[in-house]
Amino acid sequence: MPDILSIDMTLLDWGIFLVAGITTGIINTLAGSGSLITLPIFIFVCGLPAPIANGTNRIGVLLQSGVGLATYVKSGKETFDGASWLVTPTVLGAILGAFIAVELNEETMNLVLGGLMVVMFFVLLMKPSRWIHEYPVATLKNKQPLTIGAFFLIGVYGGFIQAGVGIFLLMGLVLISRYRLSSGNGIKLLIVFLYCIPSLAVFFWFDQVHIGYGLAMAVFQAFGAWLAVRWVIHFKNADVWIHRLLILIVAVAASKFLIW
Repeated sequence: MPDILSIDMTLLDWGIFLVAGITTGIINTLAGSGSLITLPIFIFVCGLPAPIANGTNRIGVLLQSGVGLATYVKSGKETFDGASWLVTPTVLGAILGAFIAVELNEETMNLVLGGLMVVMFFVLLMKPSRWIHEYPVATLKNKQPLTIGAFFLIGVYGGFIQAGVGIFLLMGLVLISRYRLSSGNGIKLLIVFLYCIPSLAVFFWFDQVHIGYGLAMAVFQAFGAWLAVRWVIHFKNADVWIHRLLILIVAVAASKFLIW
């Protein structure tokens, strides 16, 4: 059996995958930065080199976003209005980011990302109504050059390294495009699913994907994503709780990138 398919895991390892995968699927669907959980597991539990762990992580992201997206569509509560103007620049940016990922200076990127997370933390705390209130027309700003440029840059980062991209997408969708958080989450899943396809292909091309470990984690991530979307659909105050979860995740992510 090829190395990229073989896995060597104990019962404890499977337990770690179960808990981490479901938790990551929920966090990535409702907020972002779930890759801060899966990447260390691929590196320290599975023994994968960091570049291969980065590529392998995209399998779970693709599957969880696909399952979450399908659940949103099936519910009939998500229309994805205006999303096409955001998908194209993000996908193009992600392809570029994936191609230059091998040149990434990890230490510098961690400092930059940590700094952005700190800024994001205070943005979340200031005037929370911007994250919770629904605006009458959320698609008008999607055609503006500033919006297109912002989502292109988010895509470049997502192509580099997945960790944290969901938070930046929500920031763009809510604060720039003026979607409400629950609607923004559905569009976020659509964007991530579509840009993960070409970026994962790039990592495959450069032999930086371990299919076995990636699929093992992806199954649990997909289940977590399904649980999260079902909760958003049926929970009345989902926007408020998503905002609170974002504050917690951003605080943890900032400390991880700046301190650990």
